[in-house]
Amino acid sequence: MAGLFAARGRCVLAATALTVTLTVSGCGGDEDFSLPDWEAPGQNGRVGDIMIRYAHVAEPRGEPWQPGDDVPAYAWLYNKGGEDDRLVGASTPNAASVDIVGSDGKRLSAGVDLPANKLVELESGRAHLVLRDVREEIRGGDFMKFTLRFEDAGTANFNIQSQVPVYDESPSPTG
Repeated sequence: MAGLFAARGRCVLAATALTVTLTVSGCGGDEDFSLPDWEAPGQNGRVGDIMIRYAHVAEPRGEPWQPGDDVPAYAWLYNKGGEDDRLVGASTPNAASVDIVGSDGKRLSAGVDLPANKLVELESGRAHLVLRDVREEIRGGDFMKFTLRFEDAGTANFNIQSQVPVYDESPSPTG
């Protein structure tokens, strides 16, 4: 019986240490970084020196995005590091592929440069992401798994939300 309590205690200690490690690694270090305080859509995250802000799928126009549609996605990427990095790819199980495109809509095969200590806004009229041939209907407020790949910082996995259309006054599926 004493062995069971000792093993259980080690498990609790290990779980506590893991929780503290994950909490500490995901927090802090952003004191010198601020963006305008506004009600912006999207997911925030961080991988290495890259801060991801306001990542979201564009709002549907008039009706939900339909299977087969090409759907824009946007994010702000801030490289807090001392070295340049590059966004080299993205993916989601909800689309056949995700392209990085320029302001003209043409694929940027080399990705997007992220200069050290600079903010790069992936937005309409600039370089941004396009989900090609979405596989299912996407309504405003829907979430999907999303991955961003950086040359040096690595990979960021998170859920990205489709922006709720401003004309849609129905309740969001997420509350």
